[in-house]
Amino acid sequence: MSRRGDLFDPLCPTRQLLDRIGTKWTSMAVRVLAQEAPGEVRFADLRRRMPGISQKMLSVTLRSLVRDGLVARRVEGSVPPRVYYRLTDLGLSLEEPMAALRAWAEQHMAQIEEMNLRYDAAPGD
Repeated sequence: MSRRGDLFDPLCPTRQLLDRIGTKWTSMAVRVLAQEAPGEVRFADLRRRMPGISQKMLSVTLRSLVRDGLVARRVEGSVPPRVYYRLTDLGLSLEEPMAALRAWAEQHMAQIEEMNLRYDAAPGD
């Protein structure tokens, strides 16, 4: 049985889900993993392909994506262990809307920056 969320219900977990998937790091991780789908990406390779992310933040981001069922994690029993990640089918379904949002942000960033400058330069209300 499937329940649909309601963003406007203060008790709905949809709000927490949007907080988790709405971060720049999640968007970048999903993009990198989608580029390799259906293949896997090692943790170190993910980190290299996501400029500016710390090891800890990447770990936190991936843990959240695995917990939500968007990413699958596989550990190879070598020394040191090799950890691989890939998008699940559910995670792949997230790439299209995220790609649209990323494209919108990149297309409109200059306009948004200009509006920020105008707002900041205007006398306070």
